[in-house]
Amino acid sequence: MSLADHRKEYALAGLAEKDLARDPFRQFEKWFQEAEASKLVEPNAMVLASATRDGRPSARAVLLKSVDGRGFVFFTNYESRKGRELDANPRASLVFPWFAFERQVIVEGPVAKVPREESEAYFHSRPPASQLAAWASAQSTIIPGRKALEEAMKDLEKKYAGRKVPVPPHWGGFRLAPETVEFWQGRRSRLHDRLRYRRGSDGSWTVERLAP
Repeated sequence: MSLADHRKEYALAGLAEKDLARDPFRQFEKWFQEAEASKLVEPNAMVLASATRDGRPSARAVLLKSVDGRGFVFFTNYESRKGRELDANPRASLVFPWFAFERQVIVEGPVAKVPREESEAYFHSRPPASQLAAWASAQSTIIPGRKALEEAMKDLEKKYAGRKVPVPPHWGGFRLAPETVEFWQGRRSRLHDRLRYRRGSDGSWTVERLAP
């Protein structure tokens, strides 16, 4: 079965150095707002790639929850596969695949846990069922069936009925502090625009054009 379609052309837009914001966070905000305005489904969905200490990679889709000059934040079970890998090998890559715009953003850099108070504030902003699910699911472990999850949720609903759900000690956020952020814009004849911000040792950003 062949899935290749070499006839497709990418022609919605281009990306020139003169059009870039002065730092990648402002440029990301610009593209993200355009994705939101177009009603793109879950524009904050991103592929998170991590690896074990010896370099075995894994990837999954997660949701970006906040971004500012410090980095990109997402939340998870720290005992999940990604949580354990990021603890052992605290570097990661993010990919935002905005296919409708023929765009993608690729972010790379070190990862660290966010302060506990930041995790607690976000946890208590979640729907009550989502808070309970963080307790019910031992993420990434093998379970006998869905019934085990449903029974765990029922027990937790009874336990915390009318009470505030505490934040699990094994749950919280990670922040990726980017060293590079690449903005990819599809172009005709596969001559795509790839402009990458690279952070210097003094914190300044240099823009580099990469061959497609």
